[in-house]
Amino acid sequence: MKNIKVLGTGCANCKTTLKLIEEVAAERGVAVQLEKVEDIQAIMGYGVMSTPGVVIDGKVVHAGGVPSREKIAEWLVGTLSAPQAAPAEGCCGGGKCA
Repeated sequence: MKNIKVLGTGCANCKTTLKLIEEVAAERGVAVQLEKVEDIQAIMGYGVMSTPGVVIDGKVVHAGGVPSREKIAEWLVGTLSAPQAAPAEGCCGGGKCA
């Protein structure tokens, strides 16, 4: 489950961002725990000066403007997934080692 925080004071863009994340997560079957952070001091604590901001598993991935559905999908199922293990020593990494 991904822990996602949408940072913003409640403007239309913040609400739209929250709704888009909910929709894309449901479409992709990704379990998320969404939290809306409206406290200015908490938002600034993340270094976000332009809202909406998005924090996933403690990492700021977006600030300012509504992210695209494609970008949200990347966050949920793409670039933030666990890194692949390195090939074993002596292995070429091509998957055809004897």
